[in-house]
Amino acid sequence: MIAALKFFHIAALSIWCAGLVGLPLLLARHHPADDQAEFARTRLVTNHAYVRVVTPAAVIAIALGTALVFMRGVFVPWMFAKLVLVGLLVLIHAWIGHITLKFGEEQGHYRPPPAGLLVGMSLLAMLAILILVLGKPFLAEGILPDWLLGTQGQPLPLREVPIW
Repeated sequence: MIAALKFFHIAALSIWCAGLVGLPLLLARHHPADDQAEFARTRLVTNHAYVRVVTPAAVIAIALGTALVFMRGVFVPWMFAKLVLVGLLVLIHAWIGHITLKFGEEQGHYRPPPAGLLVGMSLLAMLAILILVLGKPFLAEGILPDWLLGTQGQPLPLREVPIW
């Protein structure tokens, strides 16, 4: 069961990451002087890729990754660092979605940020995640501030922490 979930998690993650690299490159091909047919085709391809391929792959990858964390009980510092980097990928994903939307609404008037910036940020986050996952480095428990480790005087929402 866990092997199957890992397989689908990695497959969805591969599609998501490919989209985070491919979409900025596709948007960079747009030139304000393009005719209406070329603009419409580029807009259709980028919009459908973002909405129907990349975003569902991201949701599936995150959902399966969350399930794997709880099934395996991987509550260690390197995993929390990885989750922060996954959050960064989600922000980059949302930014690319914003750019895709602006591109479609403002033909010829919107210049997307350089593709190298978006691709570089995506690849850096992906590489850092890969290093954390494959290396599973020991991160000292004391690197987090104390306020992040406690309940701040509030009760937990559950009586017990569920064990899988």
